[in-house]
Amino acid sequence: MLIGYARTSTIDQSAGLDAQLRDLQNAGVEKIFTEQVSSVDVAHREQLALALDFVRDGDTLVVTKLDRLARSVAHLLTILETLAGKGASLRILSMGIDTGTPTGKLMLTILGGVAQFEREIMLERQREGIAKAKAEGKYKGRKPTAREKATEILALKEQGIRPTEIAKRLGIGRASVYRAIGAGQSDAPTS
Repeated sequence: MLIGYARTSTIDQSAGLDAQLRDLQNAGVEKIFTEQVSSVDVAHREQLALALDFVRDGDTLVVTKLDRLARSVAHLLTILETLAGKGASLRILSMGIDTGTPTGKLMLTILGGVAQFEREIMLERQREGIAKAKAEGKYKGRKPTAREKATEILALKEQGIRPTEIAKRLGIGRASVYRAIGAGQSDAPTS
């Protein structure tokens, strides 16, 4: 059985998800698992876990692109090990790679290593650029937004509005609301 997995990083990427679904269906995939979650969200990709749990001996997990599946070479190798342990293989449509063959396994491992190398080089350049900008006094980092809204947060809290609603109204995270409330309470005079 051909089992598909499609992922986009955000809900705003519906066209990308539609294209993946179309390509998977054109490849003859019978069951597709989809989700919209970042690849760096290491917490959990529920649909990927379900897809890996669903595959059986002789099945093939199909993805349109490698970056839709794994976030690193180590993660890729873990997925491949899981599939191999179940007697299943992986097919990546954009690369024409099928790990059901020895050549496919070799190519995927090499390409995964190159992709990880490129990412690490990019991150290294980014760190160097930030360090240079800091040394020149040009880098200030992201401007804190929640701290500036502490007065508004406390005022809304005084009105009896719940933290989740405050976060929604002000466009900030719920944790920021709780921090501001906690800081406001610790600043309050004690009697």
